[in-house]
Amino acid sequence: MQLDLLAIGLTTIDITVYPVASLPDGEAGQIVEKIILSPAGTAGGTAFIAQKLGLRTAIASAVGDDPQGQLIRSVFDAAGVDTSLLAVDAAWPTSTTVLPIRPNGDRPNWHMMGASIFAPVTDAVFAALSRTAAVHWGGVGFPGAAGKGADLLQAARERGIFTSCDLIAPSDAAQADLDALLPHVDLFMPSLAEVRALAGTDDPIEGARRFLARGAGGCLVKMGSEGALLVLADRQIHVPAHLIDPVDTASCGDSLCAGYIAARARGLDPAEALRFGVATAAQVALGVGTLGKLDGYDGTLAFLRETPVREEL
Repeated sequence: MQLDLLAIGLTTIDITVYPVASLPDGEAGQIVEKIILSPAGTAGGTAFIAQKLGLRTAIASAVGDDPQGQLIRSVFDAAGVDTSLLAVDAAWPTSTTVLPIRPNGDRPNWHMMGASIFAPVTDAVFAALSRTAAVHWGGVGFPGAAGKGADLLQAARERGIFTSCDLIAPSDAAQADLDALLPHVDLFMPSLAEVRALAGTDDPIEGARRFLARGAGGCLVKMGSEGALLVLADRQIHVPAHLIDPVDTASCGDSLCAGYIAARARGLDPAEALRFGVATAAQVALGVGTLGKLDGYDGTLAFLRETPVREEL
């Protein structure tokens, strides 16, 4: 199958509980409104959301030989995501995150590291480049990639494939990996907090330009309630966030990435794609779990037209 997007890297199962105002004392219990299980992560969440937006997507990662891994695969398969590159690694459990979402939207979490961060970049993943239009790298600093990320992204660029990159958290390993990756990345997609940590500045424009100086073709900064900023070599574009009451923001970053990639695949220009990405993230924030209240590509266009945005600062 020809692909619009190949997502590589972190794939987790998110167990989202809403709302959780406090933990019960002792062995007491609480009744909650929702408990949602869904694929997530910088690769898994992006692929899942992009598929919902109408792209033909594939996930290259790994899960454990456990019920969580079986569940992730079944949900991907039901959604139409290509799982032929989703390996099973019996040596590790499936990466799993439990998210008790507070009534105000805060999202503390418990995370169990697992198979996806140790997934190697195999020959089959390289071969898949022949059938895809875009690659999203979500394995920055992961030991399983063993330096193969730069080789894969370089091979993708040589084929004319659009390349993007996101990370799960800033670290020394991520910083070193980015030095090798960014020269082969068309669009780096960090959060504002990651810009501060990795670029050493509170100014998102200056931070983005520091990533361009390290080789990235452009930088999309995810800014939460302030929307998103796109910095390219010749211009910068800011799109404010929509006026909503967020419920669960856990997958907003991945959804903004997926929305931008989906809009670009449909031929929208960078400014339009950024607006579409912000609208995608807003819909996800309105519900619980990776998809939230996302209503496909046409539904996102309608949401974009009908939902006001915050005033520019």
